[in-house]
Amino acid sequence: MNTHQATKQLDPPRATIQRGDWLLMIGIILLGANLRAPLTSVGPLVSSIRDSLHLSNTSAGALTTVPLLAFAFLSPFAPKLSQRFGLERTLFASLLLLTFGIGIRSIGGVTPLFIGTILLGLAIAVSNVLLPSLIKRDFAKNIGVMTGIYAVSMNLCGAIATGVSVPLSSLLGLGWRGALGCWGILSLLAVFFWIPQLKPRPKARTNVQTTPREKSTNLWRSRLAWQVTFFMGLQSLIFYTVIAWLPEILKEQGLQANEAGWLLSIMQFALLPFTFIVPIWAGRLQSQRLLVALTAGLFISGLCGILYGSPQLILLWVIMIGIGGGFAFSLAMMFFSLRTQSTQEAAELSGMAQSLGYLLAATGPVLFGWLHDITHSWTIPLLMLIVVSLFIFIFGMGAGKKGYVK
Repeated sequence: MNTHQATKQLDPPRATIQRGDWLLMIGIILLGANLRAPLTSVGPLVSSIRDSLHLSNTSAGALTTVPLLAFAFLSPFAPKLSQRFGLERTLFASLLLLTFGIGIRSIGGVTPLFIGTILLGLAIAVSNVLLPSLIKRDFAKNIGVMTGIYAVSMNLCGAIATGVSVPLSSLLGLGWRGALGCWGILSLLAVFFWIPQLKPRPKARTNVQTTPREKSTNLWRSRLAWQVTFFMGLQSLIFYTVIAWLPEILKEQGLQANEAGWLLSIMQFALLPFTFIVPIWAGRLQSQRLLVALTAGLFISGLCGILYGSPQLILLWVIMIGIGGGFAFSLAMMFFSLRTQSTQEAAELSGMAQSLGYLLAATGPVLFGWLHDITHSWTIPLLMLIVVSLFIFIFGMGAGKKGYVK
C-alpha cells in the first residue's frame, strides 16, 4: 500500500486539465485581466487628470512611468515572498493590494493619486512575476495553453480599458476618478475567486510539481538568463514607447486625434490572437528561434512602414507592430517556463527578467521623446526602435535555443 501511494505521488504531470482545475483557471483569467487594465486606462485620461489637479506635463507623464519603476523595484523580491508565504497567499495579497491601490488612486488629490499608483504598481509586479511559475507548477503539460489564456485576458482587458476610459469619464459622467475606480470592481471579483485557492493543497499534488532542485542556480551568472532578461526588457521598451507616442506620430502624418486613437486600439487588438496561438506554438517546439525571427521581422517591417512606407498603408504597419508585440510578449512569458526546470527557478528568472526588463522599458518613452525634442523629427526616434528590434533578434536567438539556465 505504501509503495502504491509513493508511486502515485510521483506520477508525471497531467496532460489534460481536470475538473478541479477550472476554478483555478477562472482565477488565473481574472488575475491576468487585472495586470494591464489599471495601467492602460490612465493614458486617455492624462489630460483630464492634469487639468483637474493642475499638474505639469512631467508629473502627468510620471503616472505611466511610476508603475514600471515599481515593477523593477519589487520583481526580484516576489519569489522570496512566494517561498515565505506560498504562491496562492502571495497572489491573493497582491490582489488585495491592487484593489486598495485602485481605491486610493480614485479618491482625488495629487498625493492619493501617486500613492495609489505606486501601490497598484507593486501589486501588479508581484502577480507578473509569480503567475508564470504558478502555471508551470499546476499546468506543466499545458503551459502554452494556459500562458495563452492569461495573456489574452491581460491584453484584451488592457485594450478595452484604453477604449472605454474616456466614454466612462465623459459620457457616463463618472469623471476621471470614477473611470479609474471602476477597475476596482474587476480586481475585487478576482479576490473572491482566489479565496478557494487559499485552502491547503493536497500533499500528493504538491509533491509532483514543487520539489526543489538540490543545487540552486545563480541566474545573475547565467548567460541564458541575461538573454531572456534583455529580450523581455527590449520588447517591453518597444510596447510602452509605441503606446506613449504612436498617436502623436500619426497626428503629424495627417491623421485626426480620434483616428490615431483608434489605430492604437487596433494595434492592441491585433496582438490578441497571437498571444494565444504563439505560446501553444512555442510550447511544441524544442527551439523557438523561428518565432524570434518572425517577431523581429514584424517589428522592423511595421516600424519601417511608418517611417518610409505609404500613408495609405498605415493600418497595415500598425497591425504588423501589434502582431510583433503579441509574438514578443508571449515568447517572453514562455521563456520563464521553457528555460527553467523548477517552479522556484521559473519565479526567480521571471523576477530577474521583469525587474531589469521594466527598468529598461521605463527609459524608452523618455529617450524617444528626448530624441524627438532635439531632432524635431520622428526619424531618429523610430530608427532607435528599429535598432532595438535588431537587438531583440540577437538576444532572442540565444533565449530561443533549447536548454536551461545554469
